[in-house]
Amino acid sequence: MEAIRLQKYLAQAGVASSRRKAEALIRAGRVTINGQVAALGAKVTPGDEVCVDGRPVAPTARRVVLALHKPPGVTTTRRDRFAERTVFELVPAIPGLHTVGRLDRDSEGLLLLTNDGRLTQRLTHPRYGVPKVYRVWTAKGEVPPFILKRLEKGVRLEDGPARALKARPKVGGCVLTLAEGRKREVRRMLRAVGYPVVRLLRVKIGPIRLGGLKPGAWREIEGEELEGLYRAAGLSVPPR
Repeated sequence: MEAIRLQKYLAQAGVASSRRKAEALIRAGRVTINGQVAALGAKVTPGDEVCVDGRPVAPTARRVVLALHKPPGVTTTRRDRFAERTVFELVPAIPGLHTVGRLDRDSEGLLLLTNDGRLTQRLTHPRYGVPKVYRVWTAKGEVPPFILKRLEKGVRLEDGPARALKARPKVGGCVLTLAEGRKREVRRMLRAVGYPVVRLLRVKIGPIRLGGLKPGAWREIEGEELEGLYRAAGLSVPPR
């Protein structure tokens, strides 16, 4: 390994999903190189020991992407003392594994987990426009076309405007496609137009579909499907 920037090293180790998050760890003094607190701009060379919060970290030899069918009632945070169950109890213990974005506790469906911080950043940042598709049921049933057009045009939320790339009717509710994933965004958008959500199921992220995956079950994304996911994120597939 040639010398690489510390931020990149942390992303490859799966402990930071973006450059900004890596920089925050460094600024907080939580990262050391060979026992010395690291500074922004530091580089890691072969043989260096990098630690975060006193624990050694290193790039994982193999990049892994898992697709999980998150059941309702399960949280996506690793540490939550109020959670009865987290998604990390449903998947293998892989160093650096983290969720690609989140689904709130009451929502269900497709959740990706990976140890590739670059991939996470690309799939979650709205700049890259990777679409996420949600099947929604509402308290008022099927959402009428004029409301769907409002969602495509955009609605104002407390943290700024939000719009669906595509909105189409479905029995009991609708199907929405979004390019971003702000906290409880789908629920807040539909509440804003008077159609509160009673059930939310994410069915697709980029080219990856939930398909027939049962609640609580997971599978590894491999082969052409993995290549398609990395292409959607504007990345080349790392060596296996």
